[in-house]
Amino acid sequence: MRGWGVHPTMEKEVKLVKKVKRLLRRLGCPRWLHHFGPKKYELLHHLSALLMRAFCKLSYRRVKQLFDLLGLVCPSKSALQYTAKKLNSVFWQRVLKITCGRSYLVAIDSTGLSRTNPSYHYLKRIDGKMPKIPIKLNLAFDTRKKKFCAAKIRVLPAHDLKDMKFLLKNSNSKIAVADKAYNSEKIYEFADNNNTILMIPKKTNAKRGFYRKKMQNHFRTKTYNRRQLVEAANSSIKRKYGSSVSSKKARTIRTEIYSRLACHNIFFLLSQTFRTTPYRFLCLARLNKVLTTASGDKEILSIL
Repeated sequence: MRGWGVHPTMEKEVKLVKKVKRLLRRLGCPRWLHHFGPKKYELLHHLSALLMRAFCKLSYRRVKQLFDLLGLVCPSKSALQYTAKKLNSVFWQRVLKITCGRSYLVAIDSTGLSRTNPSYHYLKRIDGKMPKIPIKLNLAFDTRKKKFCAAKIRVLPAHDLKDMKFLLKNSNSKIAVADKAYNSEKIYEFADNNNTILMIPKKTNAKRGFYRKKMQNHFRTKTYNRRQLVEAANSSIKRKYGSSVSSKKARTIRTEIYSRLACHNIFFLLSQTFRTTPYRFLCLARLNKVLTTASGDKEILSIL
């Protein structure tokens, strides 16, 4: 290792293309997006460009220019836009499920994203009103693996309860924690039917309900405090990839947000392995020892 804070040379494991290839194999996706016309670009090229666009916060045109400058294969701007419209939420949900794996304890929360990134200087000069946040993002976050296991995106404002069943079903966890906004007898009943322990604080005006009382017996304050991690994850996504989206239509907005969540899941383990904070010093020391041994390649693969 050349020094602390410097990434070692491991092209085979670090390269984004390798990760996307393995992801597509596990998804069972076809090699091509269609079976008509000349097959010039594979699904691998489209998905790699979309993930790089979300990771670097670029436009379709600029990610095409970046790939051309680096000598990488990349579809045209219009082809990337067409692919962003074609990839549905079922595909992206499978991506989150595969990159996260099985979840035991998840935290559920919602956050808002703006369609544009306005200048506060001109907003103050116009009328002083802040723009509304039309995009609603409900998330299920694995508190042990620090990855997103399920997500639901809505372009129009909606209550959090509408997406709670979807998140519980797709996360398929043993324990789920959420705030008081998700306190509902129907949600408790759905969680009990799916063998999930739902921990939500009591509401002063909601005391009745068979399933509500049943779940309150399993409530643990120490476990419920894990819900703070999903709020930190929401802040992390906005700080890394921005709190606004540049897409205009609902389908492209969905692809843009799901791409950010997928990038978080794919690159999280790598960033945690090579960070230089004090509580990761032992991991770095172990990795430095691995790189200097003859059998380092096999052990590196087991770490990653």
